[in-house]
Amino acid sequence: MKAYEQYIRRVTDMLLEALDSQAEALEAAAQRIFGSMREGGMLYTFGTGHGHLLAEEIFYRAGGLARVCPMLDERLMLHLSASESTAWERKAGIAEEMLRRYGLRRGDVLIIVSNSGRNAAPVEMAMLARERGVPVIALTNLRHSTRATARSALGKRLFEVADIVLDNRGVPGDAVWAAADGSAVGPTSTVVGAALLQAIVCRVRELSDQQGAALEFFVSSNVDGGDAVNEQLIVGYRERIPHL
Repeated sequence: MKAYEQYIRRVTDMLLEALDSQAEALEAAAQRIFGSMREGGMLYTFGTGHGHLLAEEIFYRAGGLARVCPMLDERLMLHLSASESTAWERKAGIAEEMLRRYGLRRGDVLIIVSNSGRNAAPVEMAMLARERGVPVIALTNLRHSTRATARSALGKRLFEVADIVLDNRGVPGDAVWAAADGSAVGPTSTVVGAALLQAIVCRVRELSDQQGAALEFFVSSNVDGGDAVNEQLIVGYRERIPHL
């Protein structure tokens, strides 16, 4: 088999592994988010490095929940300086600084994405959110994280400070295809993580339909009538979701 076939087959296997092993956590996450939104709560998302891609994966998305607010800081993303973002996520204090810019409060839910789960920013964010009474759903790589030492001065890894833990079923180092020299390429955390998050959104919609909660969802702006639907949601939530 060529490399692309090996990689896609491996990812497919990992998705099925995630379905079989994470069903209980997926259900718990969906129920927690649905319960929050039914009572008017918000879903916040946070990730560093490539994790911020998943923090934005379910934000302002066709078919996605309207009440999703990603917590974004350019220092922790990749477009200004990828190497510096690595340094920033290891520094203490940035999570507390970010929380002052967002309105997390009791009744909301926070998803934190970190493949290794070992750095200061995601761990501190989880602990500070829980101090505010906000439950935390972690999306992480347990094979990697359980073998890694904590870089935070708190001595904890993300899975140890979350209420619900979703495992992306990745390997240590994330990449799964072995090159001729023994090095690994083809990371899987983004594709599997995105599938897990979107699976939760689907279940939240199912719960909404079953219980008549009428939660709001964006539609594609590229289908007829989409702009009008989305504009109402944007106007209604712009004050709570600054990135709209």
